[in-house]
Amino acid sequence: MTTSDYRKVFKQLKVKPVKLAKYKKHNKPKERKTGIAKHKCKRCGRNGGHISKYRLHICRHCFREIAEKIGFQRFN
Repeated sequence: MTTSDYRKVFKQLKVKPVKLAKYKKHNKPKERKTGIAKHKCKRCGRNGGHISKYRLHICRHCFREIAEKIGFQRFN
C-alpha cells in the first residue's frame, strides 16, 4: 500500500474516530531505516536516483532541471 492510498481512506473514516485510530495503527507505512525508500526527493517525492551529495537530497531528474540555477556547470 502506497502512502497516497493510505491517506485516501481518512475522508471516509473522519466521522468514525475509533475506526480511524485503528486503521492508522494497522495500515500506516512503516518508517524506513535503510534502503531505497528512506530518501525521497525534496521537489517531486521520487525514491530512485537520489543525489544526496552536498546535502542536495533531490533525484537526478530534478537535478538536471535546476543544476545551472544552483551553480553547477556542464562540461562536455
